[in-house]
Amino acid sequence: MNALQTLIEQAERDFAQAADSASLENAKARYLGKSGLITAEMKALAALAADEKRVRGAEINAAKQAIERALQQRRDGIEQAELQAQLQAQAIDVTLPGRVADQGGLHPLTRSWMRMEQIFRSMGFDVTDGPEIEDDWTNFTALNSPQDHPARSMQDTFYVDARDPNGQSLLLRTHTSPMQVRYARAHVQRHADAATMPPIKVIAPGRTYRVDSDATHSPMFHQFEGLWIDRDVSMADLKGTFTLFLKAFFERDDILVRFRPSYFPFTEPSAEIDMMFESGPLKGRWLELAGSGQVHPTVIRNFGLDPEQFIGFAFGSGLDRITMLRYGISDLRLFYENDLRFLQQFA
Repeated sequence: MNALQTLIEQAERDFAQAADSASLENAKARYLGKSGLITAEMKALAALAADEKRVRGAEINAAKQAIERALQQRRDGIEQAELQAQLQAQAIDVTLPGRVADQGGLHPLTRSWMRMEQIFRSMGFDVTDGPEIEDDWTNFTALNSPQDHPARSMQDTFYVDARDPNGQSLLLRTHTSPMQVRYARAHVQRHADAATMPPIKVIAPGRTYRVDSDATHSPMFHQFEGLWIDRDVSMADLKGTFTLFLKAFFERDDILVRFRPSYFPFTEPSAEIDMMFESGPLKGRWLELAGSGQVHPTVIRNFGLDPEQFIGFAFGSGLDRITMLRYGISDLRLFYENDLRFLQQFA
């Protein structure tokens, strides 16, 4: 047996002993690498005569091809073994029951939003929405908030570094009241004859923004505003409407409602609306829910109406707050953290 045949058999044994691809590549380098044994045989040809070089070169090439065939066979064997191991590790037991996708559910705020709209629609209110980036006039001035009103401060309001085509400052709306202005003005334009104009009766829910954040406040939160303008709408209608809404929303009749005198620039007189349950964990505790009042004559005028002929009421409440009360949630921030442990309770 010549040296090249011995080299082939040695390479076959080394390849067979390689347990994985990395070990096989190391074994390959000993024979076919730049410093390998076959490469050394090729370099030794330079010292032979021309006739000897031709014969010896053919023998070395044949040995090299035999080693490469053995290498490829072992490489295929290792790849097949690795594939089988992977298939075994990832085997699927077809006798197991299938995995059923989790059923989603509505966010508690969405549930409250939809419920609130349904209740007010049943009382004849329209529902409207509008831009969350508002101009200064619609957000403040039209609602009788003067230029020096503290709500216009950068400490309270998110202003946008841009202006509208009329040069007005733009901001993230601080309440949904601007939609009262937009809806009322559009309503008046559609019904040019004031004598036959139907009542303005609308709910405006949506996201609002203020610089505030703690367990009961968030920089972004939800409000819903109500507006009812006609020729003979009174505070008594306000009390009846909001009381009816609360009893329908919380699905209970043991609710007391009180109106405390307050101040808002867009209503006169103004009142805070408080609620108290007559039973349950919150029994005997007054809870502040909304601001309200008779719409200020200046605001009526900014709607495009004559305050001598038209009168009405407005109210605004936090959707987040009544949702917390309905579901017994103690921290407002849970609404916005997307914690599945919290959200799955409502699925």
